[in-house]
Amino acid sequence: MIAATRQAGSRPFPSQPVHTVNAAMPFDHLVVVMLENHSLDNLLGAMPVTHPDVDGLTFDGAGEATNSNPNGGGEVTSFPVGDTSQAKNVTQSWDATHQQINNGQMNGFVSSEKGAIEAMGYYTPEVLPFAYALASTFTLANRWFSSVPGPTYPNRRFLLAGTAYGGTVTDLSALLDSAPPNGTIFDVMSDNDVNWCDYFSDVPATFVIPSIVEKHFDHHAPISKFFDDCRQGTLPAVSFVDPPVGVLSSLGSALESLPVIAPLLSQLGVTFGEPAATEEDPQSMYYGEKWAHGVVSAVLQSPVWPRTLLIYTYDEHGGYYDHVPPPPAIPPDEIPPTLPAGHPPGAYDMYGPRVPAIVVSPYSKPGGVTNALHDHTSVLATIEAKWNLPALTDRDANAAHVMDFLDASAASLLHPPAIPGPSDTGPTGPSGQAN
Repeated sequence: MIAATRQAGSRPFPSQPVHTVNAAMPFDHLVVVMLENHSLDNLLGAMPVTHPDVDGLTFDGAGEATNSNPNGGGEVTSFPVGDTSQAKNVTQSWDATHQQINNGQMNGFVSSEKGAIEAMGYYTPEVLPFAYALASTFTLANRWFSSVPGPTYPNRRFLLAGTAYGGTVTDLSALLDSAPPNGTIFDVMSDNDVNWCDYFSDVPATFVIPSIVEKHFDHHAPISKFFDDCRQGTLPAVSFVDPPVGVLSSLGSALESLPVIAPLLSQLGVTFGEPAATEEDPQSMYYGEKWAHGVVSAVLQSPVWPRTLLIYTYDEHGGYYDHVPPPPAIPPDEIPPTLPAGHPPGAYDMYGPRVPAIVVSPYSKPGGVTNALHDHTSVLATIEAKWNLPALTDRDANAAHVMDFLDASAASLLHPPAIPGPSDTGPTGPSGQAN
């Protein structure tokens, strides 16, 4: 087990007062965008073809990917997905993810899905022009891991609180859990006068810890306000921007059925209508690409772009193949995962598979790559380092912030090239399920 060198409650700069702004970090506005359910190899696996320093899939002289996973007596080799559709034959449950990792061999992706081959698919620039252009223009992480070898809710709780405090599943019962013992990053920011807002498209992603919405109702706003704030240059210090989850998603359907949460949805004015754009299967990837292109373009065109940093990432791998074994991780606290008998054991002491993570900033290294180790608590570490806030858990206290993505001496992307979005027709267009 890796030992923590800093503990929960400690500040990055203990000799300085809390909320001392770190001038060495070249931004005043931090924007966080998290989509769902894709590994680095799945979303951006073809990057090494044009960017050899990206640790993606391996290709032979004919341009064919050579990575594979066993399937009975044979092998399933990584293959390009020809359009934006997704199948449902992938899973990222606690049990399946541990089987996929298989003690670091990364060879259980097909067997965990009963022989279905979809886990070995990867997208190309012809299908996902926005994702590839964003990664090629700004700085991409080679080693950004999900925080937990498991599904959505535990990983998003690490993003918001630095711990999953026992969580291992994504289901109705998880939404009734108590709040994390040390609170959330939103509690810390509110307590120390760091202005923030969660801008949501239909349902705030903060609902994975319902106490956030209950305690900080007035810090939530519809996404239309995000676009207004970008245009007017009035973004808060920290923004979380949430895509439409859709009424048919696990979160959307769960929230509508919970009487304890339904009144909050009503007060927020939550309505379901837009196509889901989180990129969770079986959604068409088109809707996520289109939504994210609009959000990133609004930031790039904002008058505050020169002093803005956007972190673009995914909550977990979704059951899709990745070839890099997750390393050991610092446990956040002494709360163990809640696991019924017969399930793979764990102690939040290992990361989950890699996910895409791109830092979008005028100071990003153009077309660059960082090999430093990150996970979702790196978002917390960045907020804490910028405003000298106390850490929530041992995990975020020791996580790397994102300064390694940047060259703070040169704003090389102050005037970045236009980032293309998906076309409404052809391989980038809608294909498969919309909601």
